[in-house]
Amino acid sequence: MCEFLSWIEKNGDILYLTYDDIYHTEKGKKLQKYCKCISDLVGHGAIRYYFKLEDGENKECTDFSTPDNFPAKLVDAIKRCEFAGLGAPRGLLKQQAYAEYKKIQQQAYAEYKKIQQQAYAEYKKIQQQAYAEYGKIQQQAYAEYEKIQQQAYAEYEKIQQQAFWELFKSKKNRKLLWR
Repeated sequence: MCEFLSWIEKNGDILYLTYDDIYHTEKGKKLQKYCKCISDLVGHGAIRYYFKLEDGENKECTDFSTPDNFPAKLVDAIKRCEFAGLGAPRGLLKQQAYAEYKKIQQQAYAEYKKIQQQAYAEYKKIQQQAYAEYGKIQQQAYAEYEKIQQQAYAEYEKIQQQAFWELFKSKKNRKLLWR
C-alpha cells in the first residue's frame, strides 16, 4: 500500500490525485469503484488508473517537516489544501494546532469504535442465531443420514456375511486347517 503523499514523475511532469479529482469527476467515480479501500485512493495504483499510466517513476514521502521534501508543484497543491480529506499528515500543523487535531481525532475514533463495536455485537448475535438454526437443520439432516447409512450398512453386512458363510459351507473353499 502506498503512503500519503504519493505521486508519479513522468517526462518531467508530476502526476497526483486531489480530493476534487477523486470525488468530483467521472474518472474519480470510476476510480472509487476500482479501489477497494479508501486508503488506496491516494496510492500509485490509483494514480496510474486515473491517468491511464503504465510507466513513470513512483514517488512518495511521508515526512512533511519541510516543503523541501516535495516537488514545488506538490508544495503549492498542499498550500492550496487540494489534499484536504485525503490525509492528515503530521508536520503541517504547529504543535498547539496538532494537539487540538489529536483531541478531535481521538474523540472521533472513540465514537467510531463505539459504533463499530455495536455493529459487531449485532453481527455476532445474528451469526449465533444463524448458527443455532444451522445446527438444528444440520442435526436433522445428519440424523436422516445416519438412519439411511445404518440401513444400508446393515444390508451390506447381511450380504457380505451370507456370501462369506455360503462359500465357507463348501469344504473345498476352506483352508486345510479348517476343513
